[in-house]
Amino acid sequence: MAVTPLYKQFADQLAASIRDGVLRPGERVASVRIASQQHKVSVTTVVRAYELLESRGLIESHPQSGYFVREPAQPADKPAPARRSARQDNPAWQQSTEVDVSRLVLATLKTIQQDGTVPLGSPYPNPALFPSQRVAQYAGKITRNASQSSVFDDLPPGHPDLLRQIARRYLENGLKVDPEEIVVTVGATEAINLCLQAVARPGDTIAVETPTFYAMLHAIERLGMRALEIPTDPQRGIDVGALEALMETQPVAACMVMPNFQNPLGFQMPDAEKERLVRLAERHQMPLIENGVYSELYYGNAHPSSLKNYDREGLVLHCSSFSKSLTSAYRIGWAMPGRYRAQVEKLKFLNTLATPTAPQRAIAEYLTQGGYERHLRRVRRAFAQQRDLMRHFVLRFFPQGTQVSEPEGGYVLWVELPSGVDAMELYRRSLALGITVAPGRIFAATNRYSHFIRLNYSYPWSREIEQALKLVGKLVQELAD
Repeated sequence: MAVTPLYKQFADQLAASIRDGVLRPGERVASVRIASQQHKVSVTTVVRAYELLESRGLIESHPQSGYFVREPAQPADKPAPARRSARQDNPAWQQSTEVDVSRLVLATLKTIQQDGTVPLGSPYPNPALFPSQRVAQYAGKITRNASQSSVFDDLPPGHPDLLRQIARRYLENGLKVDPEEIVVTVGATEAINLCLQAVARPGDTIAVETPTFYAMLHAIERLGMRALEIPTDPQRGIDVGALEALMETQPVAACMVMPNFQNPLGFQMPDAEKERLVRLAERHQMPLIENGVYSELYYGNAHPSSLKNYDREGLVLHCSSFSKSLTSAYRIGWAMPGRYRAQVEKLKFLNTLATPTAPQRAIAEYLTQGGYERHLRRVRRAFAQQRDLMRHFVLRFFPQGTQVSEPEGGYVLWVELPSGVDAMELYRRSLALGITVAPGRIFAATNRYSHFIRLNYSYPWSREIEQALKLVGKLVQELAD
């Protein structure tokens, strides 16, 4: 069988994006150099692909300006995603655990957000880094012209302008996405909950990384499911071999992972391991719910791949949001649920009916006007510098035996304290001094991280933060003695 040349494969991907309306007439296509970097192909491959598309009449070259879309997009009819049959087996396995962390998480979050505290325990990035005012201006203008909107604009799957901009952003980062697969949600948390509800039932066992982001545990707890905690390496991510071995002995309804800059460990799962995980899911027909909220906050030279890059059967339900990279004020997220899209859209309608249109349109307008990538480069540089400072001073001020992660993206640091230190007691004593830390207890269904804490380094380094770290270090020493 003849192999399709790489330049033709690339040309076909762009042609499909034009047909789907991700790239519209008159819009500029990525430059040859940028396309080469984004899609990891040679400049020659891009040039030949653009020449082929030009010969097909899909794009045209403008001297000194680059290539632009020429022909109108022609959306193709697409079959409805297949429904997954309901599971009949529903055993409660001894290895899985009932989840009950929501009350503890809520209590700690309330104290972490108290005015006047040093927010080392905050789960949120420093809002001063984001162009919230500019997005708010767009939203205000849209709201003032609300008479032009229809009540039906709020209904799922979301506003067409935002769906297209989300799809285009993925395309710029090397992943072709059909805008019709996307369902806009109230933040990534709703997306995760809807996706889990679409693929599993109460009592089912859900595999999760350990430690894991507590929003994953909340979703499992809310839906009456059980967590099966899978060992997770601080550099390579979830142990795919361990997951496979457990799946041979018990049914796992779904697996929830954060392969890029996982909260709290901060690793970037290697591409080979991502593909291995997806192939395992295919063999067992196990849905994978991917949390990608930190994927834009990478420190390296290239955007990380997603599990979606390796998904051939629609088993990856990808969730993300703009809350960690652009603005948290409006809580705009989305799901790309693959074969489960119809169920997720229906559940979105049943759960929250709709996502307000004005913030969707405001974010779409910001993305259309440009500046997002420039903003992200600035944030990434700041986070990378502040990571190095935080690691340095934790190791300097905390007692011997302390170990810290080395995040490749995001803005949180995972700290292992000497084994005798009780992180919950450290949390309480720190709070009494006006300093917050996030205790390790909230990152697992069991109390296996009783001597761990998570620290936030998104705020600019200051004397106040340095002094707070010194005080926390002294408390750790007192608890270790």
